[in-house]
Amino acid sequence: MPACSSSLIPRFLAQLTDAASTAPDDLPSLLTCLAQVPDPRRHQGRRHPLAFVLSLAARAVLAGAKSLAAIAEWAADAPPHVLARLGGPCREPDRGPIAPAEATVRRVLQCIDGDALDRAVGSWLAERERTAVNEAHGQGRPLLALAVDGKTVRGARRADGTQVHLLAAMTQTGLVTAQREVDGRTNEITVFQPLLAPLDLEGVVVTFDALHSQMGHARFLVEDKHAHYIALIKGNQPTLHQWVKGLPWREVPLLGKTRATAHGRDEIRRIKAATVTNIAFPYAVQAVQIVRRRRIVNTGKVTLERVYGVTDLTPEQADAAEIARHVRDHWGIENKIHHVRDTTYAEDASHVRTGTAPRAMASLRNLAIGALRLTDHTNIAAGLRHHARDTNRPLITLGIA
Repeated sequence: MPACSSSLIPRFLAQLTDAASTAPDDLPSLLTCLAQVPDPRRHQGRRHPLAFVLSLAARAVLAGAKSLAAIAEWAADAPPHVLARLGGPCREPDRGPIAPAEATVRRVLQCIDGDALDRAVGSWLAERERTAVNEAHGQGRPLLALAVDGKTVRGARRADGTQVHLLAAMTQTGLVTAQREVDGRTNEITVFQPLLAPLDLEGVVVTFDALHSQMGHARFLVEDKHAHYIALIKGNQPTLHQWVKGLPWREVPLLGKTRATAHGRDEIRRIKAATVTNIAFPYAVQAVQIVRRRRIVNTGKVTLERVYGVTDLTPEQADAAEIARHVRDHWGIENKIHHVRDTTYAEDASHVRTGTAPRAMASLRNLAIGALRLTDHTNIAAGLRHHARDTNRPLITLGIA
């Protein structure tokens, strides 16, 4: 019996086909997206297709693998039917697909095109979220939002000794749909527009911190991308910060109040918004004040912070409560992505340092976290354990059938 025949795949795996059939036909599969990533290896001597190696790595990370060695170990233990589903080639008639060796996995991830991999991962996640939002809300869907923020992979060092720093764009549901590495000789500001340029942002609200509150960024979003923005204003824009801070906020009525308790903090946020003219910031029509009163539960220490911002959204497009939600979601990128990668995947303690491997691992973690959120896993650590217990579950979650 030929090893690559359909009889390799047990009947109980028919559930994979059933799961895949529920996805819209026009959505590209993960394997299709990964196949768009250029192979950095020389053609001579390749034994495993690049999409196969990458899909194996994605499957392993979704099962909790934290290192290149762990990915290779999972691949070595993967049953033949899983390797076949992931596109593993059969080279001998009496054997099934063979997993790549650790050296192959390591070599691929150390020299992969990081931008291409992030585009593949981001497009797969973005299309599925867009479909989910449209199905849930139809024509009455709320304004979509994208939070832009950076993170340093503290355990990784480049050859010149600088740390690896990544700038990411996250949707309000916690999916990273774009990511770029910040060169050690520059900063996040120069990466902002290249990060967002490939994305369809029409009607999307983009939020960012004070570092990116640049006039050029605002013009780029409104004029080139037909998007909206909410920009936080701090001391790096001293004139504008003083102008917004000096508005008669005492006369503006309180328009919203929220309270949240998480990570040992009890936080109350109060928001005011005012329509203003002659703001020295492109297309801005509203100014915002958010007062955050934070109490550390264990110590009782209380801090008070006033945050100011401007937006091109009119009051009809977004009232104070809507703006506050977008700002709160922006701050949530720390909890939904950065905190999860640090605690669940121990990213800052990772010793993956060579070439593009640190960024590639971050991309695979983004893919795993996003895939779990798309399947309603709110506890990422529990979701990883759930997928580690059954070799078929990651295939279903990643839509590989």
